[in-house]
Amino acid sequence: MTKILITGAHGFIGRHLSKFLAAKGHQVMGIGHGSWVREEALSWGIQEWLDGDINQDNLRILQERGEPELVFHLAGGSTVGAAIKNPYEDFLRTVQSSIELLEWIRLELPTARLIAISSAAIYGATFNRPIPENAIGTPYSPYGYHKQIMESVCKSYGDSYGIDFRIARLFSVYGPELKKQLLWDICKKLKNSNSNLILGGTGEELRDWVHIKDVTAALELIGFNNNPNQSNYINVGSGIGTSVKQVAEIVTNAWQKHSGKTIKSNFSFSNQNRPGDPFSLIAEPLSLAHLGFSAKVSLDEGIHEYVKWFYQLIKD
Repeated sequence: MTKILITGAHGFIGRHLSKFLAAKGHQVMGIGHGSWVREEALSWGIQEWLDGDINQDNLRILQERGEPELVFHLAGGSTVGAAIKNPYEDFLRTVQSSIELLEWIRLELPTARLIAISSAAIYGATFNRPIPENAIGTPYSPYGYHKQIMESVCKSYGDSYGIDFRIARLFSVYGPELKKQLLWDICKKLKNSNSNLILGGTGEELRDWVHIKDVTAALELIGFNNNPNQSNYINVGSGIGTSVKQVAEIVTNAWQKHSGKTIKSNFSFSNQNRPGDPFSLIAEPLSLAHLGFSAKVSLDEGIHEYVKWFYQLIKD
């Protein structure tokens, strides 16, 4: 059993990762924003929960309940759109929280391993092919820049103080419980109407979709692997690019299956791209492949599962 701390454990990925690791027999503590009664926290695998900012005072309070050997840092800004609307808040959530966490690890837990969760957004908009992990990124939004700064801060603590860190760059994560982004938006449109359904962009934009089950398995592998030759920077994706148009078609087919209703028209596209939205973000997940990992959940299977969850949610 390993004692594990997950920052941002109340979020979509944090919840699933906590539950996954707890099921493996690990003791999971969490910190972040969100009110949880103990029974609900336990249902997600979290034995100790602290509702508050990621700062050294709060981390020391949590430390009194047990000293973690492994830290997954998921706290931070969550979307490009929110970062564009409020870049200062996104900076505090992503960069400031990371500095507070790293300083706490330096002073209190210098032998702990840190897995910091970054994003494909650090690569920017200059790639039209799978992106290698050693690519030099040019972020396209405040969100991407702040994730890039977070990565640099981790490296500075690693180089200067010997902190054992790894950066997991997540691509387009999805699955049940995710109540934002493309799949959520499409399902809401299908719920409210079955004609004149319009999405932004051209529909040809490419994303690398990776199911939350594969993400949690990948993060566990990254966190517990002791190979000294493992890269510090790891793409977490499937390596497969799928267009927004294709995703919309899969969602529509799944919706018709689970609702029993025929969709009268296909989606159309506004040809207006959202700010900070690159055309193509596809992983070249070589480090994970070297660790023996490959994504198991197909996009068709994962989207049908998501639509089934959404449809049940609106029925309850």
